[in-house]
Amino acid sequence: MKASRSPFASPAIRGLDIRLAANSQLSSTEPLRCSADVIPVVRELIGERDREHFVALYLNARHLLTHVHTVSIGTATQTLVHPREVFKGAILANAAALIVAHNHPSGDPQPSAEDDVTARRLREAGELLGIELLDAVIVSRSDRYYSMLDGLQTLAWRPA
Repeated sequence: MKASRSPFASPAIRGLDIRLAANSQLSSTEPLRCSADVIPVVRELIGERDREHFVALYLNARHLLTHVHTVSIGTATQTLVHPREVFKGAILANAAALIVAHNHPSGDPQPSAEDDVTARRLREAGELLGIELLDAVIVSRSDRYYSMLDGLQTLAWRPA
């Protein structure tokens, strides 16, 4: 009788240990309820960058920010984003919801056709996974921003 061999004994199959590693301390005491709550955080993270940065803000069930993930860094005019990369972090962070954001270094926060397609794909992926996409925002160096929920907005305060 031949002894059974573990499938992990083969070099072709390896176990995988996945962890969420924090590289900075983050705390949130107020829930992110609307785009006006999100914009100061996002502008500080990516508002002045010279290349597009796409970030995901992961929230718990009370909509408190628990993790921030820089999903992609691109060029002055575009960045690549795939739902797999956005939701990998959301699952590892045990997120109940998320908000995504990116910057437009050009200064015009109006969404492109690609921005609209990306937001729609992320919303659909979130529905399948049970992790709601609350908003998708675009910031720039100007005093305007775009929110998928609120449209084009002007900041109530002037950026420094």
